[in-house]
Amino acid sequence: MPELTVTSEIYGEYDYRTKTTPSTDGNVISEFPFLLPKSSGFPRFDEDQDLDVERPQKEVIKIEHSSKTKIALVGLQVWRGAFLLGDMLIHLGLKGHLKDKTVLELGAGTGLTSFVAALYSKKVVCTDIDLGGILDLIKLNAKYNANLIRSQFKVMPLDFTASWSPALMDEIKGVDVIIAADVIYDDDVTAAFVSTIQKILNTNPPKTLYVVLEKRYVFTIEHMDSVAPCYETFLTLLDKVKTENINASWTVEQLPIDFPKYFTYDRVKELVLWRITSKPN
Repeated sequence: MPELTVTSEIYGEYDYRTKTTPSTDGNVISEFPFLLPKSSGFPRFDEDQDLDVERPQKEVIKIEHSSKTKIALVGLQVWRGAFLLGDMLIHLGLKGHLKDKTVLELGAGTGLTSFVAALYSKKVVCTDIDLGGILDLIKLNAKYNANLIRSQFKVMPLDFTASWSPALMDEIKGVDVIIAADVIYDDDVTAAFVSTIQKILNTNPPKTLYVVLEKRYVFTIEHMDSVAPCYETFLTLLDKVKTENINASWTVEQLPIDFPKYFTYDRVKELVLWRITSKPN
């Protein structure tokens, strides 16, 4: 049976496309608009002593990506979860919670949310599996968005099913915040992802992970209902490993997604945000 081709839902919701010629045949270049508020926490007044309300800047992230791929290469597309994670990073950044932090992104795909993290953090380590030219694509997109990258920025391979190189291990030891969006799409990948985050969170804690997932429902004869199998697998594995950690204690919580919306996308009810924090025992 041939492998299915999939297309991200976002391309049918808004027209992000540009007429810019991509570097690779079959790719497209899109511009994703977002609002970037000023980070100053102090009120400012004009010459008449009226409160000066600063309006957010309109910015765009320029991304070269595929418009459709095989399932194994879905990271070459942009998915809705990246925008929710981007909103959350801006929200945290404005509150100063990313200042002087090192952020690690897992399964970064096109790099979009790593570029948002680079607006506020001290350092960003942007990782994905070295497959389908995805790491070169992240580096290319980093050049497109150099004006947004205000931190140290490094691109490295990280395969959920492979051992870490000494260089990657050194980076992970110094990580404060881990982020991931839309990284599970079958049970094997989900299991490997949970194993990876367990290892990272237990390496030199404390660390905090934010993971955004979109529940993708399918109807099954077994359940005679619409279920989100990958999401259910994630919850089952997470429940199993959260109490199995020798070096750290975990706090696992689902967070509300009622923070401001800065990107242009549909924030659907199927999007969920989890935070896992590890602290030394």
